Amino acid sequence: MATSRRSLPLLRTLMAGKTQTRTVTYMPRPGDGAPRPVTLIPGDGIGPLVTNAVEQVMETMHAPVYFEKYEVHGDMKRVPQEVMDSIRKNKVCLKGGLKTPMGGGVNSLNMQLRKELDLYASLVNCCNLPGLRTRHENVDIVVIRENTEGEYSGLEHEVVPGVVESLKVITKFCSERIAKYAFEYAYLNNRKKVTAVHKANIMKLADGLFLESCREVATKYPSIKYNEIIVDNCCMQLVSKPEQFDVMVTPNLYGNLVANTAAGIAGGTGVMPGGNVGAEFAVFEQGASAGNVGKEKIVEQMKANPVALLLSSAMMLRHLQFPSFADRLESAVKRVILEGQYRTKDLGGDSTTQEVVDAVIAKLD
Repeated sequence: MATSRRSLPLLRTLMAGKTQTRTVTYMPRPGDGAPRPVTLIPGDGIGPLVTNAVEQVMETMHAPVYFEKYEVHGDMKRVPQEVMDSIRKNKVCLKGGLKTPMGGGVNSLNMQLRKELDLYASLVNCCNLPGLRTRHENVDIVVIRENTEGEYSGLEHEVVPGVVESLKVITKFCSERIAKYAFEYAYLNNRKKVTAVHKANIMKLADGLFLESCREVATKYPSIKYNEIIVDNCCMQLVSKPEQFDVMVTPNLYGNLVANTAAGIAGGTGVMPGGNVGAEFAVFEQGASAGNVGKEKIVEQMKANPVALLLSSAMMLRHLQFPSFADRLESAVKRVILEGQYRTKDLGGDSTTQEVVDAVIAKLD
C-alpha cells in the first residue's frame, strides 16, 4: 500500500512509539468554576493520614473545592445529625474508613450513611497501574454492588437461646435499579460486557429475583454483552483469569467479597478507588475496604498508602464536573507509581505517607 509524503512524518512518529495528542476542550457552563463545598470525614485508623494527603494535594492544585471537616468515629451510636445535614447540603462527601466494632449491638455507621442517603450503588475500579507488577496483566474490572439490602439489611434476632435468624432481603425495586446503574455505567464508559454474580442455584427465590431483574434490564442494552456467573465459580475465575471480566454487578455481600478479591489481584486495596452513589448524594472513599482502618502500626509509623483515596478524589472531581483537575491528579499519582521511587510498604517500598504525597505534588502539571 502506497504512503503519501504528507503522512510520512506521522508514520515515523507512530513507529517511534510516540503519539500525537489533540487538546480536547471542555466547555463549562457559566459559574461552573465556583468552589464547591465537600463534607470531609477523616474517620478511624489510617483515615486521618490519607484524608490529610488529599487536602494537601487539593490545596496545591488550587482545586475548586473546600472541605467541611467533621469528627466521626465507628464507635459512635449514630452519625451526628450535623454531619448528615452537611452531606445533604453539599451532596458530596469524602471519607476515610469507619471501624465497625464486632458484636455488642453497635450498628455500622457506614451502613447508616448508605441507607439514610440511599447510596444504593457501590463502585470499585480494580485495574492494573503501569509500573506496579502483579501476577496478572490487563486487569480492568469495575465491581458495582447493591448497597442497601441483601445480607446487610441488619434484620437479625434470636429465635430461641442458641438460635439466631438473619434475614437476607432482595427486592425487585433495588435489584432493577442496580442493574440499570451497571448497564448505564457500561454504556457511558464504552464498556463491552456486564456480568451478574449470583447464587441462584441455591437461593432460588432471592438471587433468582436479582437475576430476573438483570436479564430484563439487559434486553434494553443490546450493544452490551450480558452473562451470569455463580459466585463461587466467580472467585475461582477471578484468581485464575481476571482479565475476562469487565463490569460486574452483584448483590450486597457478594460485591464486598468480589471487590476485595479483585483489588488484591490488581495491586492491593491501597491503590483501588471507589465510591457510593445514589440519586442525590455521593460518598467517595477507598474502594476496597479490607484493612483500611485497623493498621495501628502503619498509623504510628505514618506509612499509610494514600493512593486509593487520591484516586477516589479524582473520581470525586469528575463527579463535580472538574475534569481537568481530575486528570492532573490522576496523572500525577500514576507517574509516581510508574517511576517506583516512592511507594509505601504494601507496594514493596518503605516510603511514608508524606513522602508519597510530596512526590505526587511534585508531579502535578
